[in-house]
Amino acid sequence: MNETIERQPTLYLLIDFEATCADDGAVPRHQMEIIEIGAVMVDTASLAVVGEFQSFVRPVRHPRLTAFCTRLTSIAQADVDAAPGFAEAAAALKAWRGGYADLVWGSWGDYDRNQLQQDCDFHRVSNPVGAPHHNIKRLFAQREGSGRKFGLDGGVKRVRLDFAGTHHRGIDDARNIARLLPYALGRAEFPRERR
Repeated sequence: MNETIERQPTLYLLIDFEATCADDGAVPRHQMEIIEIGAVMVDTASLAVVGEFQSFVRPVRHPRLTAFCTRLTSIAQADVDAAPGFAEAAAALKAWRGGYADLVWGSWGDYDRNQLQQDCDFHRVSNPVGAPHHNIKRLFAQREGSGRKFGLDGGVKRVRLDFAGTHHRGIDDARNIARLLPYALGRAEFPRERR
């Protein structure tokens, strides 16, 4: 399926969520909950970052993080214990996002869009983003042209950058998506692959 952008918005809101997880089935997919919101606002004309938002979120279905989740994300139990619940964190994201108009939001794949909707449904709150979604991973793959599907770290390596920050931390992943946006939009040339 091709991802298309009918018109260029003024802003791109790039979001990455981290969620409760387990490698042993202890946290079923349909019970995963957002534990970190990382968001970066990018001006479409200049591709400059114009704002950032980050919040940990306290989970309720599986309030104790698994050792796997902590290893994967580097998010500690104390981070989520002291965090607001989803409704409050979503309201803070919405308030921050409200200062910006004419935007679309994007994430590296569709996981984040689906996870956000799952949490909104479970907590019975409206979607705090309220804008069309674009799959930046798909746009990146289409522009790159090899037919490969890149994870976020693979996309960063493909353009010969070093991953900035900690992979699987929401704010750092959102910042790295912003670094790949010029390639996904066709405004930066992909380096030739080394042989």
